[in-house]
Amino acid sequence: MTDRFERLVSGLKERPSVDQLIPEADLVAKLKKSEQMGVPLRIKLGIDPSAPHLTLGHSIPLKKMRQFQDLGHIGVLVVGDFTRRIGDPSGRSSTRALMTQEDIERNMSTYVEQAYKILDPERTEIRYNSEWLGKLTFADVISLTAKYTVARMLERDDFAKRFSGNLPISILEFLYPLAQAYDSVAIHADVELGGSDQLFNFLVGRDIQREYGQAPQAILTVPLLIGTDGVRSMSQTVGNYVGIGEAPSEMYGKILSIPDDLLREYFFQLTDIEMAKAESLIERSPRDAKRRLALEIVAHYHDKDAAIAAQEEFDRVHIQHERPSDVPQVKIDRELLKDGNVIWVISLLQGSGLVKSRGEAKRLIMQGGVKINEERIASPELELAFNPPMLIQVGKRSFVEAV
Repeated sequence: MTDRFERLVSGLKERPSVDQLIPEADLVAKLKKSEQMGVPLRIKLGIDPSAPHLTLGHSIPLKKMRQFQDLGHIGVLVVGDFTRRIGDPSGRSSTRALMTQEDIERNMSTYVEQAYKILDPERTEIRYNSEWLGKLTFADVISLTAKYTVARMLERDDFAKRFSGNLPISILEFLYPLAQAYDSVAIHADVELGGSDQLFNFLVGRDIQREYGQAPQAILTVPLLIGTDGVRSMSQTVGNYVGIGEAPSEMYGKILSIPDDLLREYFFQLTDIEMAKAESLIERSPRDAKRRLALEIVAHYHDKDAAIAAQEEFDRVHIQHERPSDVPQVKIDRELLKDGNVIWVISLLQGSGLVKSRGEAKRLIMQGGVKINEERIASPELELAFNPPMLIQVGKRSFVEAV
């Protein structure tokens, strides 16, 4: 007869789905011991503060953590403010650019609020790994590095490919898996959650915990969610993501932009809709299924009224081709004007704040992605009369009124 704890683990492996559970017997044993001792397990999830948003990709391991919390366990969200200074080399063919401390602090300033859209605040610890990694002495680091070999590091696929291809690997990058493993030691992790691309790092964590006299963590990985481009996994760095803290209209529009072949995965991993019903919707009309998907996700992270309003706004702007109902105003610096009230379109776009550089503005214009007063701009050399208010649109969803 199936053990009750084995059934619990079986349930944890279901929706959202699990890629690997290593080793399953360890997790069953940990759950049994937790109940016998009356001590909750500590469930670790690391977050890389590369951008200001947690994404729908993050939501999958966050939901898995919430499942553990609903069973009475403690979720420990580890924000990698220290390790981001190194840069995670997972899946990369080159050394990752470093971030400044100011950028890291700005990005993670809203993480707690976003995470609590999914997690139970009463059963969540928010920790920053600078708490312990920032206190290690050089002697401590030497001791840590002595616990793992270069040969073991080169078992990692991305390191092995770069080594065989004579591509550079910095010693700094070797420290990343060790630093992440030490996080597990510092918080006494019983289980570590994360994307399937993190498996090597999690396995290093098991080894390092043993070296420090701790029982090794069980590992539970989830599949990587493909991003809105339909090609690469959802990533803050790549920019193909939907942020769980984004405005309803932004979330709604981004979800409608996903390729049709992602619909089934998004319904399964991101909603509670029965899959038979979701598949029927997709088969009947991918367009209508996508609209239902967007409504469900926006309602989950905001509310039903916000989701309906986002859909109505989308329809008004993109189907009925009407002006958006709430457009922010931006005051244009009059020093950008010449000959009285003439302004170069590139200067207008930069002054609006919708582009970061002249190069980006030119590229968007050449791609047909810029409209002013609902007229598509064809040339980056255009000069036009500045007659405020002027409605500026970049891409499908970014609008400002220049005044």
